[in-house]
Amino acid sequence: MYYIGVDLGSTNIKVAIYTQDMQLVDRQSVPVDYIRENGFVEFDAERYFDGLTSLFRSMVESNNIDPNQISQITLTGQAESLVVVDKDGKTLMNAISWMDERSVQECQELEKQFSPKEIEAVTGQMAVLPTWPATKILWLKHNRPEIFNQAATYMMIKDFVVYKLTGKKLADMSIATFTFYFDIYEKKYWQKMLNAIGISEAQLPALSEPCTVAGTVTPQVAAAAGLAETVRVNIGTLDHFTGMIGTGNVALGGMTLSTGTVMALTTMSAEPAPRDSGIAMHYGFRPDTHIMLPVAESGGVSLEWFRRTCMGTVTYDMMNEELSKRELPNNLLFLPYLVGTNSPEFDADASGMFYGLRQENDVYDMACAVMEGVAFMLRKNCDHIRAKGTQIRHIIATGGGSKSPIWCQLQADITGLPVVIPAEKEAACYGCAIIGAVTDGVFSDFETAAKKCVSFTHRYEPVNHSRYEQKFQKFCALYEAMLKVTRM
Repeated sequence: MYYIGVDLGSTNIKVAIYTQDMQLVDRQSVPVDYIRENGFVEFDAERYFDGLTSLFRSMVESNNIDPNQISQITLTGQAESLVVVDKDGKTLMNAISWMDERSVQECQELEKQFSPKEIEAVTGQMAVLPTWPATKILWLKHNRPEIFNQAATYMMIKDFVVYKLTGKKLADMSIATFTFYFDIYEKKYWQKMLNAIGISEAQLPALSEPCTVAGTVTPQVAAAAGLAETVRVNIGTLDHFTGMIGTGNVALGGMTLSTGTVMALTTMSAEPAPRDSGIAMHYGFRPDTHIMLPVAESGGVSLEWFRRTCMGTVTYDMMNEELSKRELPNNLLFLPYLVGTNSPEFDADASGMFYGLRQENDVYDMACAVMEGVAFMLRKNCDHIRAKGTQIRHIIATGGGSKSPIWCQLQADITGLPVVIPAEKEAACYGCAIIGAVTDGVFSDFETAAKKCVSFTHRYEPVNHSRYEQKFQKFCALYEAMLKVTRM
């Protein structure tokens, strides 16, 4: 029996095939083509889907897989990209990418109608952003009335793929969280927001629990993709959440840390989830659970900015090798707020800075301070989460930052938490395969699957936590001083 995991990404569509015991058979991808005009970011949703079906056929054929032996296709991927279809299910326009920021004015309009307190209490989110589909729909109402008046259904790209595969219009509630018109606590569409943007609930897919089977593929899809008509489609969940499943973070106490361009943290919230935590809250991959997902845009981008700007031809490997020879911590502090702050402060006035520079310092000292600064930002988020009643026992590190032993050890020392590195690097597709196998009863639950399928290559224990405590306090004081000077 085989399980297929699909990551409907923003850069690439990734497909991976696994055996019943979660051994990888093949992994392939195709790039996503964007149309960028007049500041808009769009893509052809039909072409996007055709790229997926072509991947299915080529992978099944090239690996000599009996289509009748494929049990499930499970989906994950990007959340906010909006698809608009007519009464016959045909797309009325290109999909609007989550990266598109055309709806800034509509954000301002909604900010006048809804207070931050009300927004957080219903959607779990901290701000009105142009990434949210609700704002894009309002933009269509204002600027493309011919599309707005014909729209029969608004859906996210993953929901659209489910519809194309099965003929069912279903909205995974972990993805619906990102629409800005879903009540994550009452598990229903937010009527007040629907009224504000001018649409009805009848124009939205039926809500469904994540990680459930929508149905089997249609005969047309089976023929085009080289699949059997018995293959079932699991709606899956958000990519961050399949990443949690793929790294074994399926119970309270674990935190998955992704340090790429941005730093994203995912941890299951203690229930009942607080509605005023000041932390981005999302509907979880299990029924009636919630997941905290704070994001800091100045994550890995801070170190990449410094390396590119100040270190010439020095590579990350060279940086790590040199720092491994040095005594840490040094005297330098770095505030990594190159694009303001997200969680936990949400302060657009914040900026980056070095403090404590002396003539004996060099670029390697400064690079170390950048790593520490990002780790201090991680510590602030961990402290904030714990202050709201959710305990953290360990950090599961993924993304580019997890490749640096120096950075991982710094994260452990500064947070006081063990940092572990999973063996599986493509956690999203792997998590999809696990979801399919759990749904089939191959594993009794996610915890059992994690014990049998997830392994770790390294574990970094906090060995210098006390040495970093005073420096963390200085980091927090420097942040406050920076804001005071900025606002003078």
